[in-house]
This record gives sequence, C-alpha cells and structure tokens, in this order.
Amino acid sequence: MSSSRHGGIGMTSQRTRLRMIERLRGQGIRDEVVLAALSEVPRHIFVDEALASRAYDDFALPLGFGQTISSPYIVARMSELARSGGTLGKVLEIGTGCGYQTAVLARLAKEVYSVERLAPLLAKARRHLREVRIAHIRLRHGDGLLGMPEAAPFDAVIMSAAATHVPETLLEQLNVGGRMVLPMASNREQRLCVIERTMQGYTEKKMDQVKFVPLLPGVG
Repeated sequence: MSSSRHGGIGMTSQRTRLRMIERLRGQGIRDEVVLAALSEVPRHIFVDEALASRAYDDFALPLGFGQTISSPYIVARMSELARSGGTLGKVLEIGTGCGYQTAVLARLAKEVYSVERLAPLLAKARRHLREVRIAHIRLRHGDGLLGMPEAAPFDAVIMSAAATHVPETLLEQLNVGGRMVLPMASNREQRLCVIERTMQGYTEKKMDQVKFVPLLPGVG
C-alpha cells in the first residue's frame, strides 16, 4: 500500500468523513445505519489520487472511461431507499464503477453481487475493495441488464446508470418485498425511482431529481 494513499489525506480522512456525515444529515439522510456505513468507508481510496482531496465533497467525480463516482448524498440516498429501515440479505448492484457504492452496500447487506460492463473499471474496483478488505462480495464482468439470475432473488437491486425503461430481467430477480432503486430518464430529466415487488405485482415511486450516465447494454 502506498504511503500517499494512506498518509496525507488519510491522516485527516476520519475527521473529513465525520464532516461529510453531518452534511448528509443536514441534507435529509435519516438512516443512521447508512450514515454509519458511509463513515466507515474511506472514499478517498476509491478515487484517483489527483482527486483525493475532493473525495468527501458532495459532487460526482470522474473515474475515466466516461464514468463517474456518485456524490456521497446519492450513494447515501440510494442505500437508504434500498434499505427502507429493514435488514438486507442479498443485494445486486448494476454498475460496480470504482467499487465505492459496493463497499457501502457490503456494510449494509449480508451478501453483495455487483456487475460491471467495463473490464478496466472492474479491475480498479477489485484493487480498491481488496485495499479496504471488503469481504462477502461477488464481482462480475458482464452486461448489467442481465443481472445475476443464478444468485436471485435479491432483497434490493441498485442501478448506478440511467435507464429509459425498467429492465424486466432485473425485476424478475427481485424478492417479494424487495426494492429496486434506479435513475429513470424521461423528457430530458432523470429521477430516482423506487420499485417494490409485492404479492400483487409492482409499485413505483418517483423521488429526487438526479444526473447519471446512461445505462448501456453489452460489455467493454
């Protein structure tokens, strides 16, 4: 482990993280379990070293390959919506990215399955997650639209790219009582959408306005 990753910003990261948590409370995040998870994950490990000093600011940062790491608020909000005050067994994440949301989910769920379509990005995520010693996760290079049917059903599905329609294949992998949290794009705006599977079918709620990269099929 390089000293530059764990020295410098690392020396103040706990204090910086606590400031981030207070800001998230002020922004309306109420789930203390989610806030505790974010306070424990060193976000600066997951961004390029040149951006490490901005890791705890509340905006998305570039990861390369046309992708971004979501802002702390969005990570907290999506996690809070997925948890809905309950416990999570198995969670499916579509779009591993740099692995930060994966690491937060690993603090909230017994098992985390994550799919990333870009091989170089997945390799980065693997390195980051090893560095912070995150266990009980399974990463896959693949098309996120297919999910992981062999590991289904899931208590929650979180998607970190904007869809124009809800993928049926992923809905089918939800447990009854499970929730899918995803950004939906329509009429030039995106909103977080929460879909819950019930015994009778599915319910859908539109939430915060957001900005995500578009969901793409296939692998790269």
